[in-house]
Amino acid sequence: MDINNDSLASILAISSGFLFALSIQIQNLGLQDIDSRTGAVISILATTVVYWMAAPFLIESSYWLESGTVWFALVGLFRPALSANFAMTSIRYMGPTLTSAIASTNPIFGAFFAIFVLGEILTFPIAIGTVVVILGIVIGSMKTRKFDRGWPIWAISFPLGAAFFRAAGHPLTIIGYETVSSPFFAGLVSYSISLIVSLTAYKTEGRKIPKLSRSYGWFIISGLINGFSLYLLNYALGVGQLLSVSPIVACSPVFTMILGLLIFKKEVFNLRIVLSLGFVVVGVILVILY
Repeated sequence: MDINNDSLASILAISSGFLFALSIQIQNLGLQDIDSRTGAVISILATTVVYWMAAPFLIESSYWLESGTVWFALVGLFRPALSANFAMTSIRYMGPTLTSAIASTNPIFGAFFAIFVLGEILTFPIAIGTVVVILGIVIGSMKTRKFDRGWPIWAISFPLGAAFFRAAGHPLTIIGYETVSSPFFAGLVSYSISLIVSLTAYKTEGRKIPKLSRSYGWFIISGLINGFSLYLLNYALGVGQLLSVSPIVACSPVFTMILGLLIFKKEVFNLRIVLSLGFVVVGVILVILY
């Protein structure tokens, strides 16, 4: 059975959202022993190494001479160099579920870039679906009266910053596809540049690599998962519209909650989670059926 581009983009976006949620939970395990900046460097390094190991089999030498390489390199200046650091810092302050929820305001930034940079048209079903997804995310991030916020209000800038920089990378990647339509090459270039940026900043700050611990393993695993998640996302952006891909990827907080409930034992199943899941599922369906 053939799958049209819109359906394929939706499947890829959902898969990317799930892997992103899984990586957040794994990063939370690693942050028990290592600071977020070091964790981000380890994660980006692991992904970059694997990308380069596979590069001889998946890219052509002519790609490097195309203008798309420049666009992918521009993405690498802030994604994942900045977005990963913002996200991991947020996880340390706010935890994986709330970080994932707030960072999934991504569709708002994504819609802005899609309309004003790429000239995409916002249809009514996509607009409604995006609003419903965000509403579900907000419900999921709400706490009961028993909740005592254990983080400073300014910490919210970290997940919002992660969301903004992730969204900013989408239109640049799509523009780069005009000359090099390779999601793998896009990831290779952006991760390579991000690694240089991250290592330079790390050394400039005079940081020292902490002693070897099992947390290294968690960040290596999360880096590999993130790398594949980005590949799927880049693939989705190549076959679908940013306006439809962005809100579907934003369902990652739902997966974060489910994983926290069933696997990592960090969530409690309640009415709030049921409502959140319901809104997000309905919103994603609306976007898919646009």
